[in-house]
Amino acid sequence: MNGLNTVLIVLGLFLAGGVYSFQKQKMPKSVVVLLALGSAMCLAAGILRIQGLWA
Repeated sequence: MNGLNTVLIVLGLFLAGGVYSFQKQKMPKSVVVLLALGSAMCLAAGILRIQGLWA
């Protein structure tokens, strides 16, 4: 596991926490959806890099 994988996964988890926080604060739905998409993309990229499916 190299540094980029770690950064992507940590960033994805950080954004996932932001989604929860923003939803509890009743932020606009578009902001919550955008944050959720960013979180999912970071987590997916980190996992794909760990599995060696994405260079």
